[in-house]
Amino acid sequence: MITSENNVKLKEMIKLQKNARHRKKEGLFVAEGIKLVQEAAQYGKLRQVLIRESLWITKWQGKPENEIAAEFSGNGRHVGVDVVPDDLFDQVADTVTPQGILGMVDMPVYSLEEILNSRSRLYLMLDDLRDPGNLGTMIRTSEAAGGAGGGAGVTGVIMSRETVDIYNPKVIRSTMGAIFRVPFIYVDSLPETIMQMRKKEISVYGTILEESRVYDDPDYTKPSAVVVGNEANGISREVRESLSGRIHIPMEGSVESLNAAVAAAVVLYEASRQRRKTD
Repeated sequence: MITSENNVKLKEMIKLQKNARHRKKEGLFVAEGIKLVQEAAQYGKLRQVLIRESLWITKWQGKPENEIAAEFSGNGRHVGVDVVPDDLFDQVADTVTPQGILGMVDMPVYSLEEILNSRSRLYLMLDDLRDPGNLGTMIRTSEAAGGAGGGAGVTGVIMSRETVDIYNPKVIRSTMGAIFRVPFIYVDSLPETIMQMRKKEISVYGTILEESRVYDDPDYTKPSAVVVGNEANGISREVRESLSGRIHIPMEGSVESLNAAVAAAVVLYEASRQRRKTD
């Protein structure tokens, strides 16, 4: 059991949660909650677990830490487990009401080539999205909006460098585990990536109100990508100029636009609907 607030593992967990640069340097992030920690173990990404003492007593009945570690270890990987007194654990947890378990997790690694050469080829692209909750919801929706054959979801999420850090604790919680199943990558230039995709005969549609057609008009059964822009400013001029086409979601009443995550969900589910019809 860890009893000191100066413990190296506690300090590292805190640093990983608060410092994006440190996360990137170490190639690690923090997952909170039993479901996320179990999924990290399932995908072979889990390194270390901290358990709140009260949860240790209620869920594991005080079982020795090395025996609990066996539940999270596998595939040749040993996962360390430490119990932490409630007051110390609460200092480390990112939430007001801690779920009682934290995992130190290896970041998944994908290449743009790998994502672009995937089979179903339906993409979500994000241009400087800033809200952690929006990004997490979009990753979750990307898995849920299954393509042809169902369950395949979006092939990959491609993001500009200025998009919010996907390993932000709020993003991780919002993904509800989809972070481990939906490929994603940050790129230096979204316009250049779009042009690269268009050369591969992938149609790239931006969600833009002006001079655009209704979102359900394009044929998404063909290789397609949907671009969603910054919550305040929309899609940048440079990205607009590189698009194959523009789409919009019709609005009734006095509402001018939908939340970015909702808009992405509407278009992705339309793509999913079209692909199911041809399956």
